[in-house]
Amino acid sequence: MASSDLSAPIALTGDVAIPTVGLGVYTITDAAVCEASVKAALESGYRLVDTAVVYGNERPVGRGLAASGVAREDVVVTTKMWLQDYAYEAAVASIEASLERLAVDYIDLMLLHQPYPDYSGAWRAMEEAVDAGKIRAIGVSNFEKSDVEHLMTFARIKPAINQIEMHPYYQRPELVAFLKQQGIAIESWAPLGHGKAQLLAEPVFAELAAAKGKTKHQVILRWHLQQGFVVIPKSTNPAHIAANRDVFDFELTDDEMARIAALDTGKPNRRMPRWLQRWMFPTFRARQLA
Repeated sequence: MASSDLSAPIALTGDVAIPTVGLGVYTITDAAVCEASVKAALESGYRLVDTAVVYGNERPVGRGLAASGVAREDVVVTTKMWLQDYAYEAAVASIEASLERLAVDYIDLMLLHQPYPDYSGAWRAMEEAVDAGKIRAIGVSNFEKSDVEHLMTFARIKPAINQIEMHPYYQRPELVAFLKQQGIAIESWAPLGHGKAQLLAEPVFAELAAAKGKTKHQVILRWHLQQGFVVIPKSTNPAHIAANRDVFDFELTDDEMARIAALDTGKPNRRMPRWLQRWMFPTFRARQLA
């Protein structure tokens, strides 16, 4: 069964805690829409926003934060460093560039976006930024167990969180168990399975939504929360943004959780071979929105 208060932030490191539901802005490529979405989310109670250098929308995220009127210290701002900036000097510059684009004095959480190529220089730069107060916590994204183990052979600061693809069709039990054993928080990207019609058409979600008086999306998000995961669903619709956070007033039983767990296919929504990622990813640079 769930803990009594899943709305309580999850402690990461020191005095840094991350809300359990945040707004993701991946693929929001219209600056005005991105800014409005962030503003709407914060005004409706969100206190976590997740962006990335490669999304190209750090500037509108920063403007949305400022326009919301919510105190800066009350919001956890997350961004991710892209691969072409993984060499130490480039990583130092990347951190400064993200601070400038977001128009903030510090970043609450910065992640390495992918586990390749060599990321040791980037990690050292992020550790030094933590020491300098420019970043409050650091972590990783899309890291497998072997990637985390390799990072921990040289990391002075342990990763606080791993942001991974996670949804009922792709549940990754071995990685989840490892991260929990290491005390590394888990954040689900694409928590609704990229909005795939096939997943939302699963009968269990219609049945549970009707029984709980909730939507299918809310049932799936609740499934994540009851496993201790942070979720960052993306939406640009203010009503949907508000609804995605309205998940704290109902509970799934152990049996209902197990029924959803039975949907696991063990397959990600999409996955390039690593050789292709190593060739393609370092060459891609996002256009930064004004």
